[in-house]
Amino acid sequence: MANQLLEFREIIRSRQSSEQRKIDKHTRKLLLYLFTSTRGGFTRLRIVIHLLDASYNTHQLAQKLELDYKAVQHHMKVLEKNNMVSKIGEKYGAIFHLSNLLEINIGALDEAIDKLDRKMNHTKIYM
Repeated sequence: MANQLLEFREIIRSRQSSEQRKIDKHTRKLLLYLFTSTRGGFTRLRIVIHLLDASYNTHQLAQKLELDYKAVQHHMKVLEKNNMVSKIGEKYGAIFHLSNLLEINIGALDEAIDKLDRKMNHTKIYM
């Protein structure tokens, strides 16, 4: 997973525009919450990375990520509820793509990836 996070970080950095925008603090908090403070943050990050390149429906994402359809469906609902993805269509054939909010603030994902990396590689020591 650590290698994947490094790859994700490079993908995000390559997608950032040359002009660095100041990231809205509420959006930053939301991204950190969605991707680092809740279970499934890594899976949601994997979904977003796939949606950077193309739009997919839930079934296609489940196949690409090798995850259960219902799990991907749950994560898509969470991302849509928090305005990270937009949906075109209804029910089974609905196509998802990144929302304008996330595309504009894509640089904030870099910080979320760093925090997720630290969290995943931190070992708890009990005495």
